Amino acid sequence: MTTTTTSTTGTARTGTRGEPVNPGNPAVENTAASVGTAGGEQADTLALLERGRTLSTPVLRAAVDRLAAPMDTVAAYHFGWIDAQGNPADGDGGKAVRPALALLSAEAAGASAEVGIPGAVAVELVHNFSLLHDDLMDGDEQRRHRDTVWKVHGPALAILVGDALFALANEVLLELGTVEAGRAARRLTTASRKLIDGQAQDISYEHRERVSVEECLEMEGNKTGALLACAVSIGAVLGGADDRTADKLEEYGYHLGLAFQAVDDLLGIWGDPDATGKQTWSDLRQRKKSLPVVAALAAGGPACEELAQLLAADAKSNDFENFSEEEFAHRASLIEAAGGRQWTADEARRQHAVAIRALDDVNMPQRVRDQLVALADFVVVRKR
Repeated sequence: MTTTTTSTTGTARTGTRGEPVNPGNPAVENTAASVGTAGGEQADTLALLERGRTLSTPVLRAAVDRLAAPMDTVAAYHFGWIDAQGNPADGDGGKAVRPALALLSAEAAGASAEVGIPGAVAVELVHNFSLLHDDLMDGDEQRRHRDTVWKVHGPALAILVGDALFALANEVLLELGTVEAGRAARRLTTASRKLIDGQAQDISYEHRERVSVEECLEMEGNKTGALLACAVSIGAVLGGADDRTADKLEEYGYHLGLAFQAVDDLLGIWGDPDATGKQTWSDLRQRKKSLPVVAALAAGGPACEELAQLLAADAKSNDFENFSEEEFAHRASLIEAAGGRQWTADEARRQHAVAIRALDDVNMPQRVRDQLVALADFVVVRKR
């Protein structure tokens, strides 16, 4: 794969430590018009997300209530329903993109949005299973501006609650007792296995000096694309859609997932901590071989060579956690100078376009198609 080496450092503002500062979303600065995010459309998208959250949350809470103590309260803390002391809270429960997609998926098949609720809940349970485990494996101490579960309740409960959410996901689907529920569960199980494959790849890449762009895209397709693909087909399956329709919706979701992860990778290096809820340079601190990094390493040139030397030395360092902010900022500037930042932003837009084209092969109400397009636009221009 040829990697663009265009640098954006000539126009980027710099912060007090010399780090690049980019207002708004680093993935899509000056590109909002290209994906149609006018104010009214953004408001409609936020309403779709809120509908997904509103319809799925009662069923999600009921599922979590089935867990034995103390797993029920630990899960409630993770979802933001209570604080660390067990008091009711109104925490950030995430963007709710997956529930919104599952409900639209049902409508794409001609069913009501409510038909997709069990699928929305099942996908959200699997997603949060992965977050609980990922936070522990990555050593992340913050998620959604709060201490992560393993930090508050310990690693053992983080693992157990994650396992419990995974089991609940299939229970929520299979207790429907329909043929469609069985088909939906098979898709969810396959997506879950791919998600776990992706996490294993992600971890293994942290210990390698070089990872190709193709390998990174494969990992991110597994880790993020597979579950988003499932989210946007599971409601349709529950609504009686045939496999061809479900497969085309999955194609949209898979490429949307790659766009989503590309934006995440940019935010993982250059995102505003106040928006993301994570540390500055969070992915660099974890030595992640994310798309901006691997694209920069594939670009060639002086910045690429210096970055490669620094990362190779970092892999052998026993003092990595004590690096200064300036050292992380320097690595980020090298990634940008080598073109990794720009390539990843371009890749997010490319995957967005592929996702939208997949919808052309699905016979659905125009309103539903427009809403799926709007959600795809939201994924590419988000700030967290």
